[in-house]
Amino acid sequence: MAHNRRSKVVTEGIQRTPNRAMMRAVGFGDDDFTKPIVGIANAHSNITPCNVGLGLLARRAEVALAEAGAMPQTFGTITISDGISMGTEGMKYSLVSREVIADSIETVVNGQSLDGVLAIGGCDKNMPGAMIAIARLNVPAIFVYGGTIKPGRLHGKDLTIVSAFEAVGEHAAGKLSDEELLEVERRAIPGAGSCGGMYTANTMSSVFEAMGMSLLGSSTMAAEDDDKADSAAASAVALLNAIEQQILPRQILTRKAFENAIAVTMAVGGSTNAVLHLLAIAHAAEVELSIDDFEAIRRKVPVICDLKPSGRFVTVDFHRVGGVALVMKMLLEAGLLHGDCLTVTGRTVAEQLADIPDHPPAGQEVILPLDRPLYEEGHLVVLKGNLAPEGAVAKVSGVKNPVVSGPARVFASEEECLDAILGDQIQAGDIVVIRYEGPKGGPGMREMLAPTSAIIGKGLGDSVGLITDGRFSGGTYGMVVGHVAPEAAVGGPLALVEPGDTVTIDARTQSLTLEIDDAELERRRAAWRAPAPRYKRGVLAKYASAVSTSSRGAVTDLGM
Repeated sequence: MAHNRRSKVVTEGIQRTPNRAMMRAVGFGDDDFTKPIVGIANAHSNITPCNVGLGLLARRAEVALAEAGAMPQTFGTITISDGISMGTEGMKYSLVSREVIADSIETVVNGQSLDGVLAIGGCDKNMPGAMIAIARLNVPAIFVYGGTIKPGRLHGKDLTIVSAFEAVGEHAAGKLSDEELLEVERRAIPGAGSCGGMYTANTMSSVFEAMGMSLLGSSTMAAEDDDKADSAAASAVALLNAIEQQILPRQILTRKAFENAIAVTMAVGGSTNAVLHLLAIAHAAEVELSIDDFEAIRRKVPVICDLKPSGRFVTVDFHRVGGVALVMKMLLEAGLLHGDCLTVTGRTVAEQLADIPDHPPAGQEVILPLDRPLYEEGHLVVLKGNLAPEGAVAKVSGVKNPVVSGPARVFASEEECLDAILGDQIQAGDIVVIRYEGPKGGPGMREMLAPTSAIIGKGLGDSVGLITDGRFSGGTYGMVVGHVAPEAAVGGPLALVEPGDTVTIDARTQSLTLEIDDAELERRRAAWRAPAPRYKRGVLAKYASAVSTSSRGAVTDLGM
């Protein structure tokens, strides 16, 4: 086995004696110092069902690495649960945690000169946070997904976390009793795993499989099934091969790999958060990628998967009929995927897909043929206009009215907006504007799942538009536009909207327009004053001072 950077550090020169002495204390013997030392970045936590099963996967990976001839070294990283913090001040820490996770993994791997890293994550920000670190580090690496949750069931229907949020709106509209609301709460989340539709976690796991940084077939497995633990062990063996062959992440995370990731995101109906996270990962990998690239690929790739939140099926259904591998093979055969991209196994995408069928199985409706798609074009639309000069992102799957125009109802926070919705102050035809929730303004760019779900629950999903400089959960659907940039806190046009102004969202022309003339817009801009920072100390204050615009991925090292 070839020498690696850690074995040189611990074997060359008598001055390394203290290093070896420290390592003997954690189990190294004389023969272990020439073995690859592999980090296992373990995001296990019982704070969230997404991560509660990760400890088992870490142990399986640890055993597999040791049996294959490596010296595994485990360390922890953080998680918070978006589902628990949603709609509270705590949600401001969600996107911030992506950077904390990336920084922590980078710190340990470089600080200890590890030869490779196997990162295990389950919740929304563990995943891009780990991949940002992997791209920065550029040492052999693989990502292991914790797995999707199995759906809850009530009255013969599948339930997910979004069911619980929508039930709040239905209860407020008098459509659900107190007891029915409680039953949804009791049954929506039956066990371990990440939110069960094609929400952000399952979108990012699909993306990592498409990019070749996770093993084929691993991104849609259920957390509680045996094959998930088996895939962690197989991932460990694949990583050791990557260390031996020096297959590096930046050889995998190429421009073509990002294009494959975007194509798969469109085909499966993935989360708007994929835009933000892929931009950030590309920045870390030093790959040129812009928000406009998503729009270019969207026009070529149809949505062929009928998955929640806007569709009918959950991720375990998707896995059962072929999952991401089948979608990739279909796209490859149609010339919509780059087959020559390298994967962590050392094989190309085309080589890995050689034995995968190129058409969906009969008798199912989860994955549709390319000539009979759910939508002819991708569902993540990049909008621009005088309200979003840098761009904004809309998810139009399930939207009946691609153009909505109406009077602005303006709110300075998510809480103000939710109170208005639940209090029946929002009417059909309104355009809800939630501002000062962007990366700097929030800070932290909270997800607006509570208000958007309340709108759906109130029966206003087809008649009310919503725009924000915050984000949306992967579980959001309806005529909603997020990531509006520049954000209000830095003087973006969203800060200049006044109650009653006409706002038009047009997904057909990819435009987001405040219907006032340029002179009036300039008058308001001259009169605008930046609000005082909401936080002056601590991690949120540090984040707000460093974070970039969302159109660049809301990264914190842009100017460095």
